[in-house]
Amino acid sequence: MNKRQIIGLMSGTSMDGLDIALVEFSANAQNQFTHEVIKTQSVEFPAELRLKLGEAELLSPSSIFELDKIVGYFLAEKVNEFVAKNKIKKSNIAAIASHGQTLFHQPQAGYTVQIGCGQTIAHHTGIIVINDFRTRDIIAGGQGAPLVPIGDFALFNDLADSFLNIGGFANISFRDGNGIIRAFDICPGNLPLNKLVLSRGLNFDENGNISRTGEINFFLLDLLNSLPYYTQDFPKSLGTEWLEEQFYPLLKFDKEIETNLRTVVEHIAIQIAQVLNTHELSSVLVSGGGAKNTFLIERIEHYYSGKVILPNDELIEFKEAIIFAFLGYLYLENKPNCLAEVTGASHSVRGGTLHYPQ
Repeated sequence: MNKRQIIGLMSGTSMDGLDIALVEFSANAQNQFTHEVIKTQSVEFPAELRLKLGEAELLSPSSIFELDKIVGYFLAEKVNEFVAKNKIKKSNIAAIASHGQTLFHQPQAGYTVQIGCGQTIAHHTGIIVINDFRTRDIIAGGQGAPLVPIGDFALFNDLADSFLNIGGFANISFRDGNGIIRAFDICPGNLPLNKLVLSRGLNFDENGNISRTGEINFFLLDLLNSLPYYTQDFPKSLGTEWLEEQFYPLLKFDKEIETNLRTVVEHIAIQIAQVLNTHELSSVLVSGGGAKNTFLIERIEHYYSGKVILPNDELIEFKEAIIFAFLGYLYLENKPNCLAEVTGASHSVRGGTLHYPQ
């Protein structure tokens, strides 16, 4: 397999910004992969764009198509700035692998939507773009998620028994007793926590400091822990629609903020630890923005019988961008990058749509 440099772009459901990672990949004859992270950068969404994305489900179809192009242009602009700042030769970059911004995720209805027009990115950067990684898997009967487990075990297998990413949602990947990779969304992550602190004029609860001051509402906690999703078998995945329909109606966003925050943190910790303990996982590597929520990590450790591993900041912040670059690498090498045993598809697929600059 060829040595290639790929730029991975990741903008998660929590909408805290864009992660950019330039990574060089190579593989030997046994399909063992090596990677080197060359440069990384995080970019905040402008306030106006963040507002539009937050209200996207209320937009008309024509406005969503327009937003798709706006996000595509924003991604292209930030890639160009990243390349210029780091004096990277565009001719050395094989492709940009872009996750896009998820607006809708309804695999049971046969569709998922991530905006950030790939052709717009390709045109304005002059670099091949691969995006829309989830659709082909859903067409094959899968959840279109999670996608990162193939990268967890190809790139970071020696670091832990399991991998937990706490972004907008919390998702897990691990090998079962037969060595088969299993992965699914466990529960919400940063999305409800961020939404609760908006009334305080904050984008997030730094270190969980506000959550720490609250008291648990045990009636609410029981309601959250009783949501039907938690008794479903995997493969399974969550979308913002589930939050709007089932999770958010149980919370108060205009009062009792500390109590609601404290209760949701406890709920997240219980659900995560329950999965880790049930599958007898002895260690878990935590990444994503939630890894920096000190109080949340403390509560996970309280319930979990194994070892919580917090890696260096680069891996905490950029693991998903690195892995999406890897998905792009596999696409260019004509290899499957969506695992059927993870998503529930009829077969593993080579997910993605290719866009040429010209």
